[in-house]
Parts: sequence; C-alpha cells; structure tokens
Amino acid sequence: MAKYFYRASAADFMKIPGAPVAYWAVPEIFSSFVNFQTLGEVASPRKGLATCNDELWLRAWQEVSVKKTSFFEDKRLQTEPTWYPISKGGQWRKWYGNNQLLVNWKDNGRALKQFITDRYSGGSYTKEIRSEKFYFRDCVTWSDISGNSFFGARRAAEKSIISTKGCGIYSDSLDLDYISGFLNSKPAQLFLELTSPTVSTNPGEIASLPIAMSRQHMMAVQAYSKTCREIGRIDWDSFETSWDFTFPPIISLNDSASSLRNAYQIVRGKWPNKVRQMRCCEEENNQIFIEAYSLQDELNPDVPLEEITLTCNPHYRYGGNLREEALESLLQCDTVRELVSYAIGCMMGRYSVDKPGLILASQGETLQDYLRQIPSSSFAPDDDAILPLTDQEWFPDDATNRVREFVRVVWGDGQLQENLDFVAESLCLHAIKPNRGESALDTIRRYLSTQFYKDHLRTYKKRPIYWLFSSGKHKAFECLVYLHRYNEGTLARMRTEYVIPLSAKLNAYGEKLEQDKDASTSAAETKRLEKEITTLYKQQTELAEFDEKLRHYADQRISLDLDDGVKVNYGRFGDLLAEVKAVTGQK
Repeated sequence: MAKYFYRASAADFMKIPGAPVAYWAVPEIFSSFVNFQTLGEVASPRKGLATCNDELWLRAWQEVSVKKTSFFEDKRLQTEPTWYPISKGGQWRKWYGNNQLLVNWKDNGRALKQFITDRYSGGSYTKEIRSEKFYFRDCVTWSDISGNSFFGARRAAEKSIISTKGCGIYSDSLDLDYISGFLNSKPAQLFLELTSPTVSTNPGEIASLPIAMSRQHMMAVQAYSKTCREIGRIDWDSFETSWDFTFPPIISLNDSASSLRNAYQIVRGKWPNKVRQMRCCEEENNQIFIEAYSLQDELNPDVPLEEITLTCNPHYRYGGNLREEALESLLQCDTVRELVSYAIGCMMGRYSVDKPGLILASQGETLQDYLRQIPSSSFAPDDDAILPLTDQEWFPDDATNRVREFVRVVWGDGQLQENLDFVAESLCLHAIKPNRGESALDTIRRYLSTQFYKDHLRTYKKRPIYWLFSSGKHKAFECLVYLHRYNEGTLARMRTEYVIPLSAKLNAYGEKLEQDKDASTSAAETKRLEKEITTLYKQQTELAEFDEKLRHYADQRISLDLDDGVKVNYGRFGDLLAEVKAVTGQK
C-alpha cells in the first residue's frame, strides 16, 4: 500500500543544500549530506563559453574542412587550427559521446573575444567566456538540460572547450572515471532529484552532491567506469557522425562474413554482449554506491535495458514500448541505411574501403588528392563527385549502379544478387514501402531517389554534406554533390555532363513512347503509355527550366567558404537545391 503520510523535521531539510522540502527523504539521505564531502570540495564543476551568437561561431564538425580542425592529425600542416571541439550537451547519453560541435577559437579565440567585447560596448569578454583557464583540460561533462528525468555524465572530447550548456567537472585530486562512476550511479540520481528538481542541472547543484570516497571501492568504480567509457567510445565511433569513425561494423567484420546477411548477423550477435557488459558494470557500480550511502532499502542496483545508452542498443535507441520484433526490424533497416550512406561516402571519396577514416574531407579536395593516399583503390570514387539520383537508369555511373558495384567489391561476385536482395529487403522494413514484383536494384533505386536525402538530413541534423540538386517535384534530374569537393566549375560540369545529355535522352525516349502508343493494340497499354508520356512531358518542361537556372548559376562560378557553414553556403544556389527551407531556416 502506498504511503501518503510522512513525519519530517524542518531541521533535516536544512541539511540539504537549498533546503528542499523533501518530506519523503529517509534519514540515510540527510546523513549523506552531513557525513560526506561535497563534490565541490574535491572537484571543480564549471560553466564555460557562451558565444552570444552560436550560428556565427559554432559549426557541426562535418561542415568545415577537417584540416582546419584541432583533431586533424597531419602534423605536416604548420597552420594553427580554426575549429576546436566544444561540449554543448546534446541527447541523454552516459560515459562517452555527443562530440558533434566545434567552435572558432583561432588565435586563442581572439575574434570571438572581440565580438563579445563589442557586443557589450567595450565591456569585458570574460562575462561570457567563463572558466577559460580550464579550457582544453580533461573533464567530465553533462547536458545542462535533460529531455527526460535522467542525468548523464560522460568524458568530454579530448582537448575541448566547455560551454554554458555542456558544463565541465575538473579535478586534480580525484580520478575523472571515479567522478563519472559516481554521477552515473543511482544514489547520485536520487540526490539530484533533491538538489536539482528542474530539467536544468547547474554546476552549483552538482558541486553540492555528497560524494563517498571509500579507498576500498575506488579502484573498482574506476575500472567499471573506464570499461563503460570504452564501450561507449567504440559505440559512438561506429557511426559516421563521429569524427573518429573508421568503418561501419558490418564492413569491418567482412573478413569473417560469407554474405551481407551473414555480416549483419555476426555484428548483431556482438551488440547484445556489449549491452550486457555495460549493464553489468553499471549495476556493480550502483551496488557500491548504494552500500556506501546505506540506501539498500531505498534503491536497487538494477538498470533497465532502455537506460543503457548505446546506439547499438535498440531499447535505448528507439525507446517506447515496442516489441522485440519491431526493434529488430528497425535496427536491421537502420544498419543497412547506414551502409548505403557509407557507400555514398565511398563514391564521393570521403571514405574508402581500403583505408579507415576520413579521406577527402577538406575544401576543394580532388580525385588526385584521393589517389595520393590510395593509389590503387578497389572501389574508386567518382571523378567529379556529381552522383545522379534518377528514378530510371539514364547514366551508367548513377548512384544505384554504384551501390551495386560497392556491394560486389566488398562481398564479391558469388552472392551478389542475394546481397542486393538483403539490402532491398532491409530498406523495405521501414525506410520505404515494398513494391510487389520489384527487383532488388529497382528497390534500391527507389530508396535513393525518394528517401535517401531525407535520411541524410536527419543523420546530419540539417547540415548535409552531400547536397541534392533537384529540377523539381517531377524529379526529371537530381544529383548529389559532395560539399568538400565542390568547386567553381561544378555546376558547369553538371550541366554539360548530365543535364544537357539527359535532355536529349528524354527526347529520344519520348519519341519511342509515341511510337509504342501508335503501335499499341491494347486499350490498357495505350492508356498506360499516355500516362507515361504525360509524365515525361512534364519532366522535359521541368528539365528545360532547370537547365536555364543552372546555366545562370554556373556562369556566376560561385565559390564557397566552408567556414561560413552549411546554412549560409546552401542558400547561395537559389532553388537549385532541395530542402532549402529546411537547411537554411528561411520561410
């Protein structure tokens, strides 16, 4: 029976910072705040940088030239980086991750400091650039605002800057893994419900937490925390949204896979072990702290599956009350979507099946730059980084045919059709609806022409790196262009190599359809052909209008500066690009 009557002393409330009216709190909670040191006595929780204009000073890491970032490792470049990692919170995630944003801190933030000083009419920039002496030091970070009732602490990216929304905890006397272990424990969560009852968690509230520091258990907590951090790091880096991404897991396991389906089964079989391992470590960590605070009657160490914050864990990734079958189909579909995205990246030269990590990811890089790194590529990138996405096969090097070639190169000729069938089958689980009687290659073509770009925008949070040039709603012509390989001649080449030849192909196809209609003896066939001819005429009109606009912009020889960011650069091409409003935010 639920308890509805409590006896509480006002004096007890004063033992907790802020004196919350925690009438339900048991004596062990009050005594914890009395008997243990606070986290603020052994560590320094701090707020950091506020730029006063994030759109001007922050970028998603994929937007800029990787050679201008602090994590680019080629020491032959003797230039100071422009862009540095900044902790800005993000989704609820424990131990590791959410490393997505960069801040312009060139010349020790000189331009940003001047901007803030000018904003305050000659005032000091230190009003917004807080705790600067802590910048680039190792720390534990957390999201200032959590979208749910859970708090998640994780190690910040190496040599990063903290912010007002992604604060940091520093310590010279206490191991950071121990701090992570404490903050991610159930007792810490319970204490935070008292000291930080809102969705926002400030450094002062973190500093007020009582931290048990038993030497007997310190090594164990550090070990559990370190294991969780490493599992979280591997999980985060398994996706191309990480700057330390190398290969998709389904590719890296290919040596032991006889087919694409088998490769998925192998990697899918490994993920539950990672989830179980992290869950076990978290529960052992919980048990240590529960006993340290004598809260055995209030808390149990168990961690629900949906609270194991790994992307490979479908219970966390998709949430809700979905059945196992639904979770499995979502995970399979998304894994194949990620494989297709990686394949597109290989076509663009961003990645290579022959070398881990980023290959071409800086402004204006060319095929020659790729070949200097990989002279003999088993899957060569597109020579101009212009990749047609058409609903029919108008070009032999379109995205669909290149996906087919990618699958053949990675998994061989022997089971090519079976592997393509698996790709199509997986995409039809959730990405697109199945069409009865459609070939696997046609299904892949339909996904690429109708859904891929939507997925790409979602993956990169409306800061795409592959830009979709589109003739319009009739999709007469669409192609992807890789932002980092764009140059002033890209639009002219798009026009001469693809749009003008396509116009001639559509004309020839239209003549054939007219001839077929005239020769048809079936009313149903004639009606079908008439419908197709009508659609084709609309596409021809659309393509002619697109060609005129494309010529206008090609003559301008538009140049880009990746430091300006996708939002600004995307708006320089009028309505040649798809989803302009979504990317630029313009109404």
